[in-house]
Amino acid sequence: MTVIRKVIEKEKLRLLRDCLDAEGHRLVFTNGCFDILHEGHLLYLEQASKLGDFLAVALNSDQSVRALKGSSRPIRDEQTRLAQVAELPFVDAVLLFSETQVTELLREIRPHLYVKGGDYRIETIDQGLRQALEELGVEVRFLGYVEGVSTTLLLKKGLVNSQS
Repeated sequence: MTVIRKVIEKEKLRLLRDCLDAEGHRLVFTNGCFDILHEGHLLYLEQASKLGDFLAVALNSDQSVRALKGSSRPIRDEQTRLAQVAELPFVDAVLLFSETQVTELLREIRPHLYVKGGDYRIETIDQGLRQALEELGVEVRFLGYVEGVSTTLLLKKGLVNSQS
């Protein structure tokens, strides 16, 4: 699948989810900023892809990253981040969302499985998101975490700079 074809709109993903469901396949869904792709992201996304038949990644828009992380972020613009995530062989689709929380998109997509990295727990995710997951009966998994690796830590350590 070419990178361009991996970048999709939510309506197409919703239809795809219904097709997968009709065929007995599972849609795995996750989200994040993915500002500077690092080994923690790669491990987590690869693990997520093995939990179902199709992995969709929702990427925060530049505007929502700024709202979440502050005015100095994102380091890389949304089009660059979309292309980088779409390049990963274990990611089947990537889409952009502009809200700070993925709750409404998740309600529309209704994935079979929602996945987050091991730095999250059910108690620490947004409580509106948690409620939506429970209401929809979406399975939730928290995967591995690479200690000491995050975009914020890489920036603090000077291993990447804000001009990357």
